[in-house]
Amino acid sequence: MKKSIKNVFVLVSICAVVSVLLAITNAVTAPIIAENERASANAALLEVMPDGGSFTSVALDGYTLPATVTEAYLGENGGYVFKLKTVGYSSGFVIMCGVNADGTVSGAVCLASTETLGHEKTFGALLTGKTAENIDAVDTVSGATKTTGAYRAAVKDALNAALILGGGSVDIRTEEEILRDRLTAALPAAQGEFEKLFITESLDGVDAVYAAVNRTGYVLVIGDAFVATDLDGHVITKETAQDETAETAMAALLASELSPITLDAYEGLPSQLVSASRTATGNYDLVIKGAGYGIAGGSAYHPASGEYIYIRVSLTRDGRILDCLTLSQAETDGIGSACADESFYGQFVGKTEETYGEIDAIGGATYTTDGYKQAILRAFACVKIFEGGVES
Repeated sequence: MKKSIKNVFVLVSICAVVSVLLAITNAVTAPIIAENERASANAALLEVMPDGGSFTSVALDGYTLPATVTEAYLGENGGYVFKLKTVGYSSGFVIMCGVNADGTVSGAVCLASTETLGHEKTFGALLTGKTAENIDAVDTVSGATKTTGAYRAAVKDALNAALILGGGSVDIRTEEEILRDRLTAALPAAQGEFEKLFITESLDGVDAVYAAVNRTGYVLVIGDAFVATDLDGHVITKETAQDETAETAMAALLASELSPITLDAYEGLPSQLVSASRTATGNYDLVIKGAGYGIAGGSAYHPASGEYIYIRVSLTRDGRILDCLTLSQAETDGIGSACADESFYGQFVGKTEETYGEIDAIGGATYTTDGYKQAILRAFACVKIFEGGVES
């Protein structure tokens, strides 16, 4: 019995001594390990900013930065280093980029990727020394457009983020890039590729709806909010005040069905009407053509194309435009061709027969503008006929 107690005592003593030694060892080595980790991290930062000295992590809360920016560090030299996550040919594309205090790229390297051709390993060198003003001049690599295009866009985001963190308010992204970033931030699984849905239902409070090309969900634009849902229309964005609005809108969209209308069954429809459908809720989806410069214009020096402007427009049964889209056009390039820009055709959304003329005309393209407006006017006439016309 005494021997057993003695053995237990010896074992406990050994454990105690080992624990003390481990504690002493940890106390001695922990700072060394931490310093080695810090040095390793600093080395990665120094790779893209050799003159950065030591770096301090920057808290990103309170800044509206491009969605690609995941980490930021301030160097002793006043420059910033950013860790960015983007999508090239595939997801998981991680880039480290340094931006000097003078707004030039100090270096850019790929930290991780699943790209296939290897261009992400060398493309960063082409961006070194570039600024916000000339980075777009760096051509993407033929055959690797997605990879190198995403790389360039991410470095451009780093340049923009440096401006913002430095106290500037300039956003060097285009409107399309800002929209893409906000959509991607709301639904990262879409990998940056979205298509805008054509709306045929009344969606109170909703400005636009985008579907992920890879069918991972939708993003609804509700004022300043970007709200993501899954394919069933359930909100997946965290803590948004627009959940109910988004889910109500998606329920209406997902339940919507279009039934073709037999045009021969109605008298008096304009010959410019190409096709028409009706939703279960009584709205209309029309394709109608307008005679712009391609039909009504032309001269010996500038022949007309001979082609109509094809327009898709959806309206409520009481004549309010829900959505409008230019499907095709062959108007004068750089002038009348602006009818294909959403900044033009988007003006008709919400308009009625009384207000449809209250839009900004296309400068220098009277034929195009007038032809478009005449087509919209005919769309209102079609709805009246469908609602109260006499079937033949």
